Amino acid sequence: MAHYDLAIIGSGSGNSLITEYWDDKKVAIIDAGIFGGTCLNVGCIPTKMFVYPAQLAASVAEAEALGISMTFEKANWEAMRERIFGRIDAISEAGKNYRAHELENVTLYTEHVSFVSPNELRTEGGQAITAEKIVIATGSRAVLPQVEGIDLPGVHTSDTIMRIEALPKRLVILGGGYIASEFAAVFSALGSDVVQVNRSSALMRQQDADISAAFTTAAAKRWGVELDAVLRGIEKQGTTLHLQFERDGEPLHLEADTVLVATGRTPNTDALGAGALGFDRRADGSLLVDGYQRILASGKPVPGLFGIGDAANPEQLKHVANREARVVIHNLENPDAMRRMDRRFVPAAVFSNPQIAYVGATEAQARAEYGADAVLSVIQPYGSTAYGWAMEDSEGIVKLLAHKETGLLLGAHIMGHEASLLIQPLIQAMATGLDVATMARGQFWIHPALSEVVENALLGLGVPARASDPL
Repeated sequence: MAHYDLAIIGSGSGNSLITEYWDDKKVAIIDAGIFGGTCLNVGCIPTKMFVYPAQLAASVAEAEALGISMTFEKANWEAMRERIFGRIDAISEAGKNYRAHELENVTLYTEHVSFVSPNELRTEGGQAITAEKIVIATGSRAVLPQVEGIDLPGVHTSDTIMRIEALPKRLVILGGGYIASEFAAVFSALGSDVVQVNRSSALMRQQDADISAAFTTAAAKRWGVELDAVLRGIEKQGTTLHLQFERDGEPLHLEADTVLVATGRTPNTDALGAGALGFDRRADGSLLVDGYQRILASGKPVPGLFGIGDAANPEQLKHVANREARVVIHNLENPDAMRRMDRRFVPAAVFSNPQIAYVGATEAQARAEYGADAVLSVIQPYGSTAYGWAMEDSEGIVKLLAHKETGLLLGAHIMGHEASLLIQPLIQAMATGLDVATMARGQFWIHPALSEVVENALLGLGVPARASDPL
C-alpha cells in the first residue's frame, strides 16, 4: 500500500495544487485521461483558438454592411487544427512528463481510481493508495442522449469535433447552450452549412429572458436554427447521417456529414464510489462542499477531503475552478487559519457570434428575491452610442438590474461585440459594492468608445444622483 501526504484526483486545476509547500512531502496525482484537464485539451483554450479566426472570417459580412468589399475564400482547417493542437498537445505532454519524471516527491498514476474509504483509494489495477489529504478534481464529460445511432462514426462531442480531418460541409449541432452556440458560430463562419437544433423554444435558455430572445434572433440570421425539436434517432447511409426529430408531433428530417452533440456535461464523480461512502451530491452528481471546499457527508465536512472544479460546483467554469484551487491551496497549507470561497459574483461569457457575458441575477431571479417593485431594469442598445453608430449595430444590448433602495447592481447581461470585455467593470462594481450612481458619475467614460453603452445603461437605470456625486 502506497501512502501519501496529498493525493489529487484530476490533472486540470488540481495540478496547480502542488506548490513548494509539498517539496518535502509525498504527493500523488491521479488521472486516467489527457493530462491537463478539460480547459487545456478540449475546452476553453482550443475552442477560443478556433473562435478568433472564425471572428476574422465573420467580419467579411459585417464589413459589407459598412461599404467595404472583402472576400473570404476558405478556411485551411488542417493548418488551423495543427497550429492549435501542435501547441496544446506539447503543453499537455510536457506537464505530464514534469509530474511523472522530474519531481522526486510526486507520483503520477494514469489509472482510474475509486474510494474504498474516505482516505483510501484503489486503482483499476488493484493498487491501494492512502493519503492524509485527498482533493477530488475530476472534471466533467459530455452527455449523450440515449437514442439509436448516437455512436455512429461522424457523431462527435466537443471532446472530438476539433480534431476532425476536414471542415464538414453540412454540420448539425444538437443543443442550445453555450458549447453548441460557440461551435455553431465557429463552423458557420468558416464555411460549414450549420443547423443548430434545440429541444426547447429558444437558445441560451439559462440566460436572462431578454438576452436569450435576442440571441436566438441573432443566431438565426447567421446559421440554421430549429427549435422545439426532439432527437429520435440517427441513421447512416453511405457518408450521410440522417437525423430524425419530432416537433409538435410531426417528423423533422435533417441530413449532415457530421453531427456535434453538445447537450451538456456531467461531473466525473459517478465512478469514484462517492455515493457508497455517503458523500453529499447535487442532482447532477457534483459533490457538495462547504465554504472551505471541504467535501460534505450528511451536511458535515469529511476530514481531509476537498473538492474543486466541475466535480464540486455547478458552474463548470475554469475561472471558478482556479479560484477554488487557490482557496484549497491555502486551506491545505494553513488548516488552522482556513479561508472561505467567495461565490457571490460569478461571471461567465459565451464566445459565440454575437458574444454574451453576464454576472449576477436574471430579471426573473431578482424580482423573485427582492420583489417586483424593488428592482430597476434597463436595456441599452449598442446602437444608441456613437461607436454603435460607427458599427451600424442593430443587435447589441446591455441589460442592467439594480436594487431601487440601495442603488447596487443585482445583475448585468450583455450581448454583442466584445461583451466579455465590456462586462468586467460591472463585475468589479458588484464585487466591491460600488453603487450605480457612483459608477456612472464618479469616473470619466471615454467618448466615443463602445464602453459608453455601459455608462448610458447605468444612467438609464434612473438611480438618483446624490449631492456629492460629480456632475
